[in-house]
Amino acid sequence: MIKILSTGFVLAGVVCTPAPIYHVQATRPVPPDIRPDARLGALRSFFAKADCPAVRYAEVFLEAADYYRLDWRLLPSISFVESTGGKFAHNNNFFGWDSGKASFSSPAQAIHSVGYSLSHSGGYKSKNVDTLLARYNPNADYVAKVKSVMRRIAPEQ
Repeated sequence: MIKILSTGFVLAGVVCTPAPIYHVQATRPVPPDIRPDARLGALRSFFAKADCPAVRYAEVFLEAADYYRLDWRLLPSISFVESTGGKFAHNNNFFGWDSGKASFSSPAQAIHSVGYSLSHSGGYKSKNVDTLLARYNPNADYVAKVKSVMRRIAPEQ
């Protein structure tokens, strides 16, 4: 019996055909809202008149208020009542947080930390401004003081 061996090779390849070309209309990205934020001007003006260090953090106050869904005037007003907008703040604690004992790595961290707590902590979460402030500081005139500063920054909307 004769065995016949056949040797050969197989050419493997890929057959390419052009993919259909679809016309896609380029879409322009939505431009950012470039209108000036009137809140920023009001906040800077308020802090500048009192020569407060907090003027340098006006944008951070607004960022935190928007992110944590707080009245944009609340955190700046608390900082003004507690430390005159940072003039008398120790350890970057613009808010007198933890009876003034809290220490923060920066004023921006303090703003976000207090904003987060007012938005998420059980004692503050989902409270109206009056109830939140009464919880923040139970002194009888505290709510009125902070709300007065809020109105000085800008009238209620």
